[in-house]
Amino acid sequence: MDTIASLFSFITTPVSWVIVQFHSVYGSLFGPDTGWAWGLSIVSLVILIRICLIPLFVKQIKATRAMQTLQPEMKKIQERYKNDKQRQSEEMMKLYKETGTNPLSSCLPILAQSPFFFALYHVLNSIASNDTIGVINERLLESAQKAHIFGAPLAAKFTDSPEKVEALNSSLTDVRVVTAIMIVLMSLSQFYTQRQLMTKNVDTTVKTPFMQQQKMLMYVFPVIFAVFGINFPVGVLVYWLTTNVWTMGQQMYVIHNNPTPGSKAQAAYLERLSKHVAKHGKTRNRRERAIVKAIVAKGRDRNEYERKFINGLNKAGLAAQTDGTVVKNENGAAAQAEDGTTTTAAPKRQQPKRQPKSKRHSGAAKPAGEPTSLTKADDPQDAKPSGSKGNAKPAGNGSTRSRAQSGQRKGPQRPKSPSKK
Repeated sequence: MDTIASLFSFITTPVSWVIVQFHSVYGSLFGPDTGWAWGLSIVSLVILIRICLIPLFVKQIKATRAMQTLQPEMKKIQERYKNDKQRQSEEMMKLYKETGTNPLSSCLPILAQSPFFFALYHVLNSIASNDTIGVINERLLESAQKAHIFGAPLAAKFTDSPEKVEALNSSLTDVRVVTAIMIVLMSLSQFYTQRQLMTKNVDTTVKTPFMQQQKMLMYVFPVIFAVFGINFPVGVLVYWLTTNVWTMGQQMYVIHNNPTPGSKAQAAYLERLSKHVAKHGKTRNRRERAIVKAIVAKGRDRNEYERKFINGLNKAGLAAQTDGTVVKNENGAAAQAEDGTTTTAAPKRQQPKRQPKSKRHSGAAKPAGEPTSLTKADDPQDAKPSGSKGNAKPAGNGSTRSRAQSGQRKGPQRPKSPSKK
């Protein structure tokens, strides 16, 4: 173990130096040999490391979303080349290269954190073994061994023997109770963080093997932490519990302010944004303008929540622009009338009033000289022959019209043949 620690002294020395610097600050407040001084030094180490890893965390978010977007294409490649693993791998690498996606980017924060975790483990293990390491000399070593967190020594583990725990001026019951509580809290925080990601910040419109994998990890990771946690010193449990709490809070902030498109978190965010924009008539900051700009640029490719957001703005008399700003929509569904009232649609066309049946069939309902529905303008009239032979003239002028008799066909009628006398 000493040989391994010496090989990684390039990282254990900086970690021990940072802990000592924080200890000098907290030691002046709580006392140099207290658990508060050493415990808060470890917590501050975690916060410092996580602040430095924020750029990698942002890159992880982008990589994770890019992988979610590529899942349908990846599934098609797997089905197309399911019998040719080499060609499948080549097509996958080609897809990653064309889209600029790296699957390892989603693991960057964990990979970057691992050396610090490894270094802290060896620092605390050296304290338990009464060995100096890094910048921790004999005086600091003695101070660290006296430090207790809720009665458990900083370097004690759940699996330690009673003799080893007694050498650290503590009891086995205190060590196991404190470590068991910290292991449970560590596992629960890990489970809640993963569950929050799966239930709120995953695109529910795409069902891919990636989602099934993430769902499986939601249950596997807490079990792994619980199994390996019994071999971690109390100081390492403090480190890991703090980083889990930091990850949970950081993820809650991202889900609340920059959710994944198509997720339930995006639906809640766009609902809040729609209410604010409808109330004030504008977006608040650059981040909101960037989100509105991205939604407008999608056009027909918008998901259900994004279409609902755009329709909500239109109903409020607003229109989202291509640069992410929001302006008043003069031609929108909610137009402002001249009298100050708001009209949501054009007035309906009024249908003519239907006359009663008695008036429709009554000849008196129409002015004299106008045809009724049963009047035929071009029907020949039955006129008696005049005294002179020749063509019989109709009785009356051409404007006079005859009425159709009941039982006759509609339309022009054939004249009757004269009866034989």
